[in-house]
Amino acid sequence: MTSSPVISYSLSQRLIHWIMAALILFNLLFTEGMEELTEAAEEGQAVTPDMIASANIHAYVGIVVLCLAVIRLILRFTQGVPAAPADETPLAQMASKVTHATFYLLFFVMPIAGIAAYYFDIETAGFLHAGPLKLLMWVLIVLHVGAVLVHQFVWKTPVAQRMIKG
Repeated sequence: MTSSPVISYSLSQRLIHWIMAALILFNLLFTEGMEELTEAAEEGQAVTPDMIASANIHAYVGIVVLCLAVIRLILRFTQGVPAAPADETPLAQMASKVTHATFYLLFFVMPIAGIAAYYFDIETAGFLHAGPLKLLMWVLIVLHVGAVLVHQFVWKTPVAQRMIKG
């Protein structure tokens, strides 16, 4: 018995994708609470309950992203993913694979680095989390959205539909 090719992402894969996208954007955009708490602690200032609560929101969102990344990876291996469009160039296919692999790596490394920094006070992890890893995540997001727009409006391939419709 042969299995039919996957032509779209499953509903669970699509939901996790969009929930993770929203949570990751939230944490990328709203870092003030964590930054304020870290700065106050480094300068020996009093840390207020509001600072802790705000930092905890950032931390908890990151932990949820990590948990969803585990589920997402399991779904990827068990349900598969749609193949690249047939007319996509080998270079574009390779760029897509590298970008997606790097995303998956960041889905795990960023929250783990954040946990190491926040809960275990490992400064190097905090630097990596808030510096190069954050920048890399932004670069990947821009590349990802740009690639989807090129597929949709330049190459006229239905790549975006696979993550929107079933």
